[in-house]
Amino acid sequence: MASPAKDRRACVLIPLFSLRTPSGFGLGEITDIPRFARWAASAGFRVMQFLPVNEICGGETSPYAAASAFALDPVYLGLDDCEDFQATGGRGGLTDEDRWVLGEVEAFPKVAWAKVRPLKDRVARRAFERFMRDEWENGSARAGELRRFRQEHEGWVEDYALFAVLHDRYQKSWLDWPAALRDRQGKALAAARSEHERQILYKCWLQWQLDGQWRKARAEAEAAGVSLMGDLPFVVSGDSADAWANRKVFHPELRVGTPPDAFSAEGQDWGLPLYDWEEMKRTKFAWMRARAARAGALYALYRVDHVIGLYRTFYRGTEGVSGYVPEEESDQIRLGEKVIQILGEAGEVVAEDLGMVPEFLRPSLDRLKVPGYKVLRWERDEVANEDSDDDETTKTIVYRDPARYPVLSVAASGTHDVEGHADWWDTLSTAERAAVCAIPGLENLAGHDRFDELVRDGLLRVLYNSPSELVAVPLGDALGTRERINVPGTVADTNWCFRMPMTIDHLADDRSTTERLSRLAMEARRT
Repeated sequence: MASPAKDRRACVLIPLFSLRTPSGFGLGEITDIPRFARWAASAGFRVMQFLPVNEICGGETSPYAAASAFALDPVYLGLDDCEDFQATGGRGGLTDEDRWVLGEVEAFPKVAWAKVRPLKDRVARRAFERFMRDEWENGSARAGELRRFRQEHEGWVEDYALFAVLHDRYQKSWLDWPAALRDRQGKALAAARSEHERQILYKCWLQWQLDGQWRKARAEAEAAGVSLMGDLPFVVSGDSADAWANRKVFHPELRVGTPPDAFSAEGQDWGLPLYDWEEMKRTKFAWMRARAARAGALYALYRVDHVIGLYRTFYRGTEGVSGYVPEEESDQIRLGEKVIQILGEAGEVVAEDLGMVPEFLRPSLDRLKVPGYKVLRWERDEVANEDSDDDETTKTIVYRDPARYPVLSVAASGTHDVEGHADWWDTLSTAERAAVCAIPGLENLAGHDRFDELVRDGLLRVLYNSPSELVAVPLGDALGTRERINVPGTVADTNWCFRMPMTIDHLADDRSTTERLSRLAMEARRT
């Protein structure tokens, strides 16, 4: 059995939008992070993992449909901590209509995206107009700070801001914009920047405010002993500022997905643009390095979603053309390791290596010292039963003992795409539940056909006591609740809108829950 890691950490997973406070605008905000971090630290967590927080547009709700790899989503701006909002009278300065909508979205059990986004945009625009009148037009010190922010981030913020303004105007993909703007012709871009100068400044003001709040929140979380962990989709949306502004780096006409396999006869078409890896090499991976630097400014560590896509990418084109890029395995390994090394220069990398992956992936990650995932419910084998008298060979399910997980791994109870431990346990077959109970340390769960506190803590304990250097637990599994974040393959208003069932303060006041989780973490550290 592997020896325990010297610096094991427990990580709680929760989307930023799921945080609940009495002062939120119907969803979690950046300024809620320190408050949750203080609770997390008291519960033994040393890492907080979020889903992507980059801006999305076009009516999307999935955080993986990013319109920018760099810009934060304005919906996460903490307005109550925004100087310009307070200068307009704060909540007291809201219109009667906005005050009514605010009360509605704050009381709603889920994130009401269709109401929250326009509400926050209306309120933020009024705060921005105050900034323009009292700060920008008077050349104040704060106006100078915004200018410096634009200069520091000019590599992405100017193209992003123009893209966002044009996207608001045309309300459709950039591929369907007027040809001169679609193709980024110089005169057309200059004219658009002149025509929309004030709106472009608004988008930059938002990013300046968001960036300042994030840096402050991260510093306060780290002062509480908690590191922030992000989530990097391996590629951005085709309808994104990056695909529009970096035409040579992306192939928007080629769509990323998966090939046909045992689970899907036709494979999957994700509609995402293909990287032009040859152009990446010619530019010494400049875009990827910039993306890594931005991620490092936001997070101490980050999960790279679908990490195999950085080694090889399956694409589809017109007339049935498809294949992997690169084609040769040696080139795939060389490419993937190069990109991960670049990402690792800015922060600690964790690889999402779940699903069907080629045999070379995990040895490659081991060489790079990058941990992959060990999700309890999927770490199982089906062993042939040689004593069977049946004509057909029967198989016995055997779950792998978490005590034998490698140190270089993430022991996880689940992900944002699966049901929590409670629903998983209740839907197991008798044979599967017996197999789980055969894991050393879980023998006392035999006979518990329904999820209860003993099952909740037993499943967590074997993960906490694994030698894995990181233990990742969605908040629902830590609490033993049944909420779900997303159901893959479905488009429904129940996805991507989960809110905590209680406020952060109420959670912090629940001493029994906090102490229970803290004891689990202490047990793991003594192992």
